[in-house]
Amino acid sequence: MNTQATPRERLLDAAGELFYRDGVNIGVDALCKAAGVSKKSMYQLFRSKDELIAESLASVGPGYQHALEPDAGDGPTPRERILAVFVKLDQQSRKGDFYGCPFVSTAFELKNPEHPGSVVARHFKQRLTDFFLGELVAAGVDDPEGMAIQLTMAFDGASARAVVRAQALNGVGIRMAEALLDAAGVKAPELAGQAR
Repeated sequence: MNTQATPRERLLDAAGELFYRDGVNIGVDALCKAAGVSKKSMYQLFRSKDELIAESLASVGPGYQHALEPDAGDGPTPRERILAVFVKLDQQSRKGDFYGCPFVSTAFELKNPEHPGSVVARHFKQRLTDFFLGELVAAGVDDPEGMAIQLTMAFDGASARAVVRAQALNGVGIRMAEALLDAAGVKAPELAGQAR
């Protein structure tokens, strides 16, 4: 634990880790103990556990998204950039501390679309869909909105499979994304050149 962090930061850090690993139904006592903060202090910093759920998800969201974003070396084409996201998901699934997409997990556990945590989860999932949409528009796909949704569903399905099966994806998600891109006419650069 970072002793220089404020009680608020310690709570957000502990909540981000515990909610992802153990679920959002973990008790406030366990959460406060992990953060080294009293329950009284927690409720002075956050109006409710629901607010803490939403804020902790908002605080871990950018880091999770950044870990999936294509790097400069991942390739310049829309296909390469989209597939880079699935490659990174595949790599994450090999780690022992992979528990799936934190946004899907949180929304699924909460089961209430109006819960502040569900609203935050939806926002971040939309950002992934918007990334796919931008790349598909650049690739000239006929129905980029529909394909962006399909790619997001493929991502979420692959992520869930890794958790349910308790094993690495070993390329399954990548191959699914490749099949979707092939069907939409977003070919690999070498294949696109052959089609001319």
